[in-house]
Amino acid sequence: MIRAFLALPVPDVLGHVLTIAQHRLRLDNPVPPENFHVTLAFLDAQPEPVLSELHDQLALRSLPGAVLRLDGFGVFGGRAPQNLHARIAPDKGLAALHERVLGACRAVGIILERRRFVPHVTLARFRPGTIRDSTLAAHLQDHGPLTSDAMPAPELVLFRSTLRPGGSIYDPLAQYPLPG
Repeated sequence: MIRAFLALPVPDVLGHVLTIAQHRLRLDNPVPPENFHVTLAFLDAQPEPVLSELHDQLALRSLPGAVLRLDGFGVFGGRAPQNLHARIAPDKGLAALHERVLGACRAVGIILERRRFVPHVTLARFRPGTIRDSTLAAHLQDHGPLTSDAMPAPELVLFRSTLRPGGSIYDPLAQYPLPG
């Protein structure tokens, strides 16, 4: 079984902007910049033959291009924040790519958790009770807006995720170029 997900790596220019934001916010548990990505589908643990079928499905499909533009900060977890992320602005290409990815997953029998698609890049994770929403809001207000120019996502990547005590390690298993 391989724990895997499909995601868009963050272009270097956006990664630089996000790294600066992490440093300015002085986050306790920041995500390493090499792990910045926009998840399109978390696949959980899958047998290798299923991932091979998924690879074939994605390789055969015409995948639309997607544009990534930073559009502020967001949190998941409400009053007990679990993570801080950079929001990705809505984009028709990104929405179409997400639907195409979901279709490929369904075609090979992968059952995904039903969630509203909220494109984002995780900047930090918080342990329960380590930060209050009001404290985080004050830090974000001091930072100011987080925005960027729109940049094309160069590729979709099938990643293996290996859990380690110090954080997850992501290894690319397959890449699918996207039109620019």
